[in-house]
Amino acid sequence: MKLLVSVRSVEEALLAADGGADFIDLKEPGAGALGGLPVATIREIVAALRRHRSGLAVSATIGDVPMHETRRIADCVDAVGACGVDYVKVGIERDPQAPRVLDALAASGWPIVPVFIADQGLDMAHVAYACTLRFPGAMVDTFDKRAGSLFDAVSMEVLGAFVDTVHGAGSMAGLAGALRAVHAPLLHALDPDFAGFRTAVCVGDRSTALDPQRLRDLGMLMRGHSVPALLHE
Repeated sequence: MKLLVSVRSVEEALLAADGGADFIDLKEPGAGALGGLPVATIREIVAALRRHRSGLAVSATIGDVPMHETRRIADCVDAVGACGVDYVKVGIERDPQAPRVLDALAASGWPIVPVFIADQGLDMAHVAYACTLRFPGAMVDTFDKRAGSLFDAVSMEVLGAFVDTVHGAGSMAGLAGALRAVHAPLLHALDPDFAGFRTAVCVGDRSTALDPQRLRDLGMLMRGHSVPALLHE
């Protein structure tokens, strides 16, 4: 299982790349679940990572945009995609308009990873529909990080169905949502392609700086190594 780490600056991105992350995700943690960074910052980080020659995949979020603002979603997708990222992440709320948004994303021409927001549960019909559109990957995440982890919002049974459905379509499956090291056994049982973290690799809450040691330890944990001290935090 690969370790996805969310970063918001060139300094954090390079630290994550050197510290064991497998996947670099560009977002602003202080601006919501999928808080978007300024386009200029995304470009700057992508350029720095390419110069660094880490070879790691880079994703970026478009920000928390409501489902009914389809024109704004499209504009944000175009702006972020043009920055040279490998994947553009777009939040998909549990909303009747979700299929229409998914159709627009599939037609956008950019490598989109829909991120299903699961605070109110996961709509597997929307997930199944997304899988017919052949996105390169799909994720589940939560909006309110203070309300608990992904595992407080969605059952193991439903998360297992999500991973199996996405894998059945030949796409990558990712899980995120206030995940901590203690969730490693549950994540390994579900076996997604990657798991996303922010708070667990910070010195304090998700708005503070990345901690290189936590980053290295969590990377080892995701790869199946035992890090007992981290598991008890």
